Amino acid sequence: MTGEPPPVVGQGATLVAWLDRRAEPAPASLHSRLVDAVRATPLGDGDSLLEHSLRTGERLLSRLLEHGCGARADASDLLAADALVTYAFEAASEDASLTPAAMAERAASAMRSIAARGDRA
Repeated sequence: MTGEPPPVVGQGATLVAWLDRRAEPAPASLHSRLVDAVRATPLGDGDSLLEHSLRTGERLLSRLLEHGCGARADASDLLAADALVTYAFEAASEDASLTPAAMAERAASAMRSIAARGDRA
């Protein structure tokens, strides 16, 4: 933990840089898919790494669910969506300003949002 909140994301570059600094980076093909998804996801005002990564993963999952995501070719996007949600909470764990209760609530909220996407598919 760095003790400092993650910086606000600007045009996805901050999240991409954060992904690049991971101690165990994603394999090249997954990393490429993560970067493409991050850059394609619109930013919200003041997005943290947590919020941008979650939004990107949820957006990717929604797109897959809309198209059935049954083809083998969809596996890399499913893996990328999963990785982005996981990375979101890894980033959150580095944010000293988030209390355990706030992180638990954000995780519960994310799970509800992801589950609702599946219900609509």
